[in-house]
Amino acid sequence: MPDYQHILSERRGDVLVLTLNRPERLNAAPTAMFDELTAALGTLDGARAVLLAGAGRAFCSGADVAGGALGGEDPGAATHEALTAHYNPTIAAIAELDVPVVSAVRGAAAGIGCSLALCADFCVAGDTGYFLQAFVNIGLVPDGGASWMLPRLIGRARASEMMMLGERVPAAKALDWGMIHKVVADQALDDEALALAERLAAGPTVALGLIRRGLAAALESDYPAALAREADDQRTARGTADAMEGGMAFLQKRKPVFRGG
Repeated sequence: MPDYQHILSERRGDVLVLTLNRPERLNAAPTAMFDELTAALGTLDGARAVLLAGAGRAFCSGADVAGGALGGEDPGAATHEALTAHYNPTIAAIAELDVPVVSAVRGAAAGIGCSLALCADFCVAGDTGYFLQAFVNIGLVPDGGASWMLPRLIGRARASEMMMLGERVPAAKALDWGMIHKVVADQALDDEALALAERLAAGPTVALGLIRRGLAAALESDYPAALAREADDQRTARGTADAMEGGMAFLQKRKPVFRGG
């Protein structure tokens, strides 16, 4: 694995585990951290699922603004550059992956960290986890795709509450809202999130990739277009070895063994 400065990259079987690794700063994210995530996501090397996690007490407390990288003579221009050249490409890279993504949230998932956690297919939170869009509290607007993502996850009224009041949404409330997949005890978070990622990695990888991208496309298309895409995707999936294995396993009344092809 490459030697990254701000993240840890580890293969656990068929799962690529990427851990934000600045625990002393609650994983506040400089632009270089997201560049490293993008690089790691571009070299899956056969991994069939991705797990995103944070070292220490937080998932990610937001962009790291303490170093002055988003300030200078024109802070608006600096922030625009950071988003368009560094943070947004990571979010886009996750959206374009052909494998499922799980995020594990302990403590804060704030600002760009909230967007990173929620762009996973499944977000598992520990009982100390919380989600925060605090931009309004400092006169800014949500970013990292939050204005697109949150209304689709929880509806406009709740998205407005998060974005315009700038208050924490604890894990239990996020689950009740349908924002995340599951809440577990903090001490069980790592094992639960990895088990879910391993379950997905053992699934029919081509079909799972088509499902995740089909869901995203359906949010922006009309009903006939969704029907047409499903037919195209079904044709692709039907031609895979995993689909053949699934059919044979059904007929033979056994559990299928999917190999990702």
